[in-house]
Amino acid sequence: MSVPLTAGSQPSPSPGGDVVVHVFGRTDVGRMREHNEDAFVVADLTRGNATLQPEVRSHVIGDRGTLFMVADGMGGAAAGEIASAMAIEGVLREVTDALAAAESPTEDAFATAIKRATATANAEIHAFALEHPEFRGMGTTATVAGVLGDTVYLAQVGDSRAYLVRGSVAAQITKDQSLMQKLVEAGELTQEEAEQSERRNIILQALGPEPNIKVDLTSQQLRRDDVLVLCSDGLSGQVRTDDIARVVTEEKDLMAACKRLIDLANDAGGPDNITVIAARFDGDGLIPPGATDPVGHRVFPLQADSGQTPAIELRLSGGTLTTGSIPMQRRPTLEIPPPASEPIVLRSSLPSDLSLARRRSRGTLIALLLLLLFLTLATWWVYRSAERIVEQRRPVEATNPDSQRFP
Repeated sequence: MSVPLTAGSQPSPSPGGDVVVHVFGRTDVGRMREHNEDAFVVADLTRGNATLQPEVRSHVIGDRGTLFMVADGMGGAAAGEIASAMAIEGVLREVTDALAAAESPTEDAFATAIKRATATANAEIHAFALEHPEFRGMGTTATVAGVLGDTVYLAQVGDSRAYLVRGSVAAQITKDQSLMQKLVEAGELTQEEAEQSERRNIILQALGPEPNIKVDLTSQQLRRDDVLVLCSDGLSGQVRTDDIARVVTEEKDLMAACKRLIDLANDAGGPDNITVIAARFDGDGLIPPGATDPVGHRVFPLQADSGQTPAIELRLSGGTLTTGSIPMQRRPTLEIPPPASEPIVLRSSLPSDLSLARRRSRGTLIALLLLLLFLTLATWWVYRSAERIVEQRRPVEATNPDSQRFP
């Protein structure tokens, strides 16, 4: 049976060993989209390494934990790509900075860092859209999973998902912030009806569109051989939960497991971008699962939630934006510098993403101008051809007095 979590306590004691994670992630554009607006990251926070190099794909969970995140951007043009990239970079930076001062963060401090980082990413994306009207309405989902000790903490905004596969059975441990989820909870629809509804893609929250969001913070204790799966709805909307469990159970090679899951989504039509992270946990620091161990959506209570958390303020060129208080749809991974005594700072690649968007906009404008020029020339050519035909007929009509004329 799982041990109850107490806010502010140190991570629950292990049975005398390390917790080891084996992880891989993959993203795919799908079969219907031209651009991939999904993004994800895998980061060993203790060692300051956010790559998919071998030293991260299998590593011991350190004192500052490990972070996984999937973001599904939306907004059209390049806005979705920029939003998901900003979310990944913002959350990773904020969590890293928050944990830099603490050698061994408590459960409450670790979970608070994840929740605050998610809210801060929302503020940054919203502020960016205010300063760049061409990207107004841009947004992204966010499923952030931080592992510390034998527990995973999840911050959720939108409808990207996290599943825990234990004993060949998968259970969703996040709750969709979507219209369909609300209707299911109200008893208006069954889960099967919601999955077939034409409105299943309507979400109630995302990072960016609004200044204030409510971050859903949950936790789940891990057991030996558990597999955590994070994915965008390009996977969860096309592949059944039972099939996700079957693939990650059959495939011990997580690279192969991720590829099989994406292939299944593409075989089902691939209407959206597809992103998946699969992480398997073992080591002497985890106990085997028990028959009565609970798996599911469980709210993690923060000490900060009982009081008023200070509002987040961002400096804009036109003044200060206050986002409110907490709580309330191309890169497979990011790199951060090696560990140092100073907080880890990420170099943002957003200017290049923004210039890419502007180049695309200029390309579209040039294409429209060329089309207008072509239509103008075509109209002129037709007009001149008609004039020539009329001029050729006039001499014939003048020499033929019996020719019929119309008034």
